[in-house]
Amino acid sequence: MEAATCFGCKEEIKDKMLEALDKSWHPEHFACKECKKRIAENKFHESEGLPVCSKCFEAKVQAICAACRKLVTEKVVKAMGKTWHLEHFICGGPCKQQLSGKTFFERNGKPYCTADYERLYAPKCGGCKKPIAEKALSALESKWHKECFKCKLCKEPIGVDAKFRADKEKQPICEKCGV
Repeated sequence: MEAATCFGCKEEIKDKMLEALDKSWHPEHFACKECKKRIAENKFHESEGLPVCSKCFEAKVQAICAACRKLVTEKVVKAMGKTWHLEHFICGGPCKQQLSGKTFFERNGKPYCTADYERLYAPKCGGCKKPIAEKALSALESKWHKECFKCKLCKEPIGVDAKFRADKEKQPICEKCGV
């Protein structure tokens, strides 16, 4: 059986061993990452995978939740330059789903899930009226999905370099159908 190596000093542990934060330590090397003093108390905190004594945690590491303005002492989410309780990092739109570990968009300092962001803020297509999340065509004072920019009369797609005109509702009419 292979001997454990102390995370603190990188030497083999022959006698007493302390296991914490998925690492092995000589008890005298289990020290606060901030003040470098040995942590002998039963309670300690973690910051970036390393131990932090309670005194340093309270003075240097602890964070205030951007949502409730209370101290975050357990699981923390860091996003948008702020700190959040895990349960408070939620979509600012109507769904209110938790966003930790998910793709989100920021708008006016609030996080939004993809669906709510698109529904609330993405430009709407001049043809199908659905949100446009990807590339869009700009024409007739609107944005369009490429596949939605087609002649109102013959329903044929209008190419990027093709000539067209607009009807009264600002819908495209291709050169072939236009009078």
